[in-house]
Amino acid sequence: MSTPATPSRPSPGPAGDDRNLVAVDATTALTFEDKMEIFWTKYRTAVYGVCVLILLVIVGKGGWEYMARKKELSVQAAYAAASSSEQLKAFSAAHRGHTLGAIAELRLADEAYAAGKAADAVTGYDKALEVLKDGPLAARAKVGRAVAKAQSGKAAEAMKDLKQLADDAKLPKAVRSEAAYHVTSLAVEAADATEAQKMVDLLNQIDPMGAWSQRAVMLRATLPATPAPAAAPAPAAGAEKKDAPAVKLNLPSEKKN
Repeated sequence: MSTPATPSRPSPGPAGDDRNLVAVDATTALTFEDKMEIFWTKYRTAVYGVCVLILLVIVGKGGWEYMARKKELSVQAAYAAASSSEQLKAFSAAHRGHTLGAIAELRLADEAYAAGKAADAVTGYDKALEVLKDGPLAARAKVGRAVAKAQSGKAAEAMKDLKQLADDAKLPKAVRSEAAYHVTSLAVEAADATEAQKMVDLLNQIDPMGAWSQRAVMLRATLPATPAPAAAPAPAAGAEKKDAPAVKLNLPSEKKN
């Protein structure tokens, strides 16, 4: 019986091939995989922290937007339910600074003007304009405030505000036309045919076929026609000869034969 052969040992690698014997670090890493492994080992805690922070920001932003939408819907529902003056007052007080709160003030100002409370109307329009800085609602509030000023005895101030609105080409023509009509009305009350005619001419440029233009023409017709500029008086007979300087003609003297 033959003796089994002794297992041979694995032959060592080529001389000098000791890659498996040297620890891999930042100075010895050669491949991209080695470098990524070193980076992950060193910074994985920080990476986890950044990921968690980003996730919290995303969740927080979504939650904030959800709450904001929910609050806005609640405000809209409360405004829709405010039908009486007292409810509008309570709503505007609870939502001061909100656009719907300003619209509630605008409605209250309209009610005050309709009730003949011009001073209260001016105050209400001012409150609305604290929030409604521009746009159609702001222009409407400015017209209402100017007319309320006129009703409260501040005709000159109202006239100035209305002219500014009527001349503003950036505003909708409906707003400009209404402002120009109210200027016409104030001019007719003051028997100022010249100013009334100016506004009628402006309305013919803005919206000649509009309702405000037609009403302004009717108001203007209640005043006399604007007088034409007076002509210079004709000089009296003989005045021209009297006042004109004498003209001396130097004729050539006749030669004697």
